[in-house]
Amino acid sequence: MTGRTGTVGRMCGRFVSSSTPDEIATYFAAARLSDVLLDESYNVAPTDDVYVVVDDREGTRRLEAFHWGLVPSWAKDPKIGNRMINARSESLADKPAYRTAFQRRRCIIPADGFYEWQKIAGSKQKQPYFLHRPDDEPLAFAGLWEAWRGPEGDLLRSCAIITCGANETMAPIHDRMPVVLPPNAWSGWLDRGNHDVPALAKLLVPAPAGLLVPRPVSTDVNDVRTNDAHLVERAEPIPVPDTLT
Repeated sequence: MTGRTGTVGRMCGRFVSSSTPDEIATYFAAARLSDVLLDESYNVAPTDDVYVVVDDREGTRRLEAFHWGLVPSWAKDPKIGNRMINARSESLADKPAYRTAFQRRRCIIPADGFYEWQKIAGSKQKQPYFLHRPDDEPLAFAGLWEAWRGPEGDLLRSCAIITCGANETMAPIHDRMPVVLPPNAWSGWLDRGNHDVPALAKLLVPAPAGLLVPRPVSTDVNDVRTNDAHLVERAEPIPVPDTLT
C-alpha cells in the first residue's frame, strides 16, 4: 500500500484490532499500562499506532502502543518508517535496518485478523479477503521494534511485522503472509536476553494451513478512511470477467 488513502497490495498492509486492551493483555498474560488506550480499528494502516507486546529490561511482559512503520535508531528522517511496515524473514539477520532489532528488540503485534488482496485474472481489480482464526482468537504476529530520538530529544518507538512465504491457505491469494507465533514460542521470542539468532529464525515459518480462514469482503476496505465492523463481513466476490468464464 502506498500512502493513507488508497492503493493496496503491500504485504502485510492492513489488519484489524478490535479487542480491548484489557482483553489483549489478558490473552497474552501482559501487564497493561493505564495510559495505553487505542480506539478499536477495523482498518489499521501503516503509520497508525498499534498495540504491541514486549518484555521490558526486567523481563516483565507489557502491553504498549508503538508507531507502525519501523524507524531505525540511525535514521535521519522518521518518514523512512512509512516504507518499513514489513520485514522479510529471509533477510532479518543481514539488513542493517533489522539486524540489531532481530537480536535484541522483538515483539508480538496482536491482530484480530488481516486483509489481503487477490489479483483477478483479466481485470485491474483485486478481491480483498479478511483472514482470521476459525475460533476468532487473536493472532500473534512476530514483530521487531526500535526506539528513535528526534533532534529535540523526543522518543518514537516503532515496529514492523515480519513476513514469510505463504502457506496452503494463503498461496491462492498472495505469495507471502505475516509470521504467526504459536503460544509456546512467545516467551522465547520476547526474551530480550535471547540472542540465539539461528533458533529464533526457525520460528519464522508459515502458520499451519488450518489456522486461517479466508473470507471475501467488500472493496470498501480499500480506502483507509472507511473503518467499521462491516469491513469484515462476508461480501459477494468480484465477478470474473466474461472472457475468462
